[in-house]
Amino acid sequence: MAKDARAKSPRGKGGKGRSGARGSAASGPALPSVANHPRAAAQVRRAKAWAGLAGFLLVGWLSLQAGVPTADLLLRALAAGVGAYVLAWACAVAVWRHLVIAELRAVRRAKAEAAARMAAQRAEAR
Repeated sequence: MAKDARAKSPRGKGGKGRSGARGSAASGPALPSVANHPRAAAQVRRAKAWAGLAGFLLVGWLSLQAGVPTADLLLRALAAGVGAYVLAWACAVAVWRHLVIAELRAVRRAKAEAAARMAAQRAEAR
């Protein structure tokens, strides 16, 4: 009986649904954002990964050169990796916000120019 109730649930299997901007198509069109952009999400992930790794390795190497004990070396390197990860995330999202807005403006401008050309062609045809 419980299986039948879950199968008839409007949310699908398990009774848990997803909400927010990434929900179903019935919830409306996706809003422009860094997370919904085809290239931005991947590049933000890549920037976070490289920055975290670079911060970890740089501070680990500097701590090793300074003769820091191994436990402290690992703790410092881990803290630096996390800090670099968060800083790279903030910077990458800030940059991509501006790029997404610039791309939207370019698309809007191109559509306006195309509409103006179509209007001019219709006026000439009359």
